[in-house]
Amino acid sequence: MKHLKLFNILMLVASGFFLISCTSDLEIPDPIAGPAGTDGINGVDGTDGVDGTASCVSCHSSTAREPIELAFMVSKHATGNSFARGASASCAQCHGEEGYIDYVTTGAVNPYSLQFIGVDSLGLAVYDTINPYPNISPINCTTCHDKHSSFDFENDGFDYALRNLDAVTLVIDDATVIDFGDASNNCITCHQPRNSYDIPSGTADYEITSKRFGPHHGPQSTMLEGVMGANIAGAEAYPGVGSATHRTGSSCVTCHMGESSDINEGLHSWNPREEACIACHPNGAPDEINGFTTDMATLESLLAANNMFDADGYYVPATYSAQLAQAAWNYRMLLEDKSKGIHNPGYTRALLKNSIEALQN
Repeated sequence: MKHLKLFNILMLVASGFFLISCTSDLEIPDPIAGPAGTDGINGVDGTDGVDGTASCVSCHSSTAREPIELAFMVSKHATGNSFARGASASCAQCHGEEGYIDYVTTGAVNPYSLQFIGVDSLGLAVYDTINPYPNISPINCTTCHDKHSSFDFENDGFDYALRNLDAVTLVIDDATVIDFGDASNNCITCHQPRNSYDIPSGTADYEITSKRFGPHHGPQSTMLEGVMGANIAGAEAYPGVGSATHRTGSSCVTCHMGESSDINEGLHSWNPREEACIACHPNGAPDEINGFTTDMATLESLLAANNMFDADGYYVPATYSAQLAQAAWNYRMLLEDKSKGIHNPGYTRALLKNSIEALQN
């Protein structure tokens, strides 16, 4: 019993020394840690009396977001069903979120791939073509907006977290770069002719290989710039590249995204507002340039007289003269631009008049 009491006393004494050691102010060096690193740079002091998140809340609040979302829902970007084409490598750049993001961040979309599915009766391997984006997402906010490149809005300006503010090299001609400046450059990425067909030029016959021949559905940026038409020589002079008034004195954003209390105009509906035009057009904005509808009908009839259209209005694949192919390209470019000449009156007039002149002679 005495030995047990002595053992207990010794344990209490040892515990006391252990507690003293643990609570000691002496520093125990860490043999693994290296020397202390350099102190980081101090942050910018806020302004007394000013909410540090005020600049964020002005955009990132329900009050600010709601009209944007409502306007977007009436836009063609939201209501069109063309995003389904985004599963295709040839269309993914503009017809779906995943393809668009890949294109603006890497310069390319994912290619098609082949999947082995078996062998045929001759013992040859059979493959199926797999689209690169089988689960494509429709265009939405995060398609065009990601994160801010700078939070110093006062000095660097608002970038609206757009994925692209830089000048755009055209896919139809990698020697041509268009720079509308800042936010409007984001529009050029898709609103440009695709690179499926060469623009007819010269005097040699031209083979149209597809009923969809032409600059596809997005030549707005090139029309505004005054490039990528088939510039047939004629009595009407072509204006200088980039000289149109809407190009030099306005922008995509100014005309199509003006402030509005009506979600069907301006904002993210991208429908131009009358108020955005009256500063330069005090008598009201025109619906088209003078004679556009009449001249387009004339050009269409001249092309039809040469059996260029099928019953659905598409081109008939065949070999045509250079002038017919050039006029056909111009007709489709002016039709797909959808501004009825407003984007660039001078260039529109030259393409129309000279195409008609070439086919009537």
